[in-house]
Amino acid sequence: MEHSPPITIDVLTSYTLKDLRERWWDDTFTEFLSETLKPRAGNRILDVGCGEGLAEVAIGRLHISQVRLVGVDVAVGKVIAARRVAASHNLRVGFAGGDAAALPFRDGVFDSVFCVAVLQHVADLSTAVKELARVTVPGGRVLAVEPDRGACFFYSSAASGDSVFDASRRYFASLNAGRAGSDTGAVGPSLPALFVTHGIETLDVRLFPVAHTWLGAPSDQVWAARRQAVEQGMARDGSAAVRDAGQAFLDVLDTYRTEASRLGAAFVEIQNTLLFATVGQRQE
Repeated sequence: MEHSPPITIDVLTSYTLKDLRERWWDDTFTEFLSETLKPRAGNRILDVGCGEGLAEVAIGRLHISQVRLVGVDVAVGKVIAARRVAASHNLRVGFAGGDAAALPFRDGVFDSVFCVAVLQHVADLSTAVKELARVTVPGGRVLAVEPDRGACFFYSSAASGDSVFDASRRYFASLNAGRAGSDTGAVGPSLPALFVTHGIETLDVRLFPVAHTWLGAPSDQVWAARRQAVEQGMARDGSAAVRDAGQAFLDVLDTYRTEASRLGAAFVEIQNTLLFATVGQRQE
């Protein structure tokens, strides 16, 4: 038997939540977004790190008239894809390429600004938060949703559970070494203080659990996906450090799979991490 809550992610296939947010973005999160941003007719809303337009589609389904949505992303390919997605849903959305730490907009252009699982990848987190404040009108809402990568809980009834989790963390840390982003990964909890530093009054911090539970040995497809995620990362990077860490991860993953199969219905795996949603208001 396999059971997965509505909001899921597999930490054995990904170091961060950014590229897998389609798996945990649900109606509850969309409602929270609307409640927080308080969109009204005529509002201008900016999505920083829009990806392929998931948020724009979600907000568009709220059918709020005359709301002007704008999405910006550093990856041009994703901006192009987001335009296609918005067009397929008959949404009028503006998209542009741009860096979160150097937004291509004038001061005070937007009534509300938000970003989801983006700031963890920015080299200069403080500058990025300052940019969010700069482009927001005084009194406007600012929302940033980020995880604490170091606060992941992992339990397994298999003897090699701890070993596979440790190997996955070493591998993904090696894969992400040298890339832009937070040194500690504790971006989510650090945002309330950063908001205040850059003229954003912190109004609330909401926690969203991101969980994954297996009851009974996972299917062959799950194991194939885990192995594929590691092999693809090794192929992209090609460095000796990543290759060694990846092979060590694959070796213990094979052992873990064998133990899970042997346990059968007695196998249990529980994963949990948290998204920190920091809600603020640009000070007058």
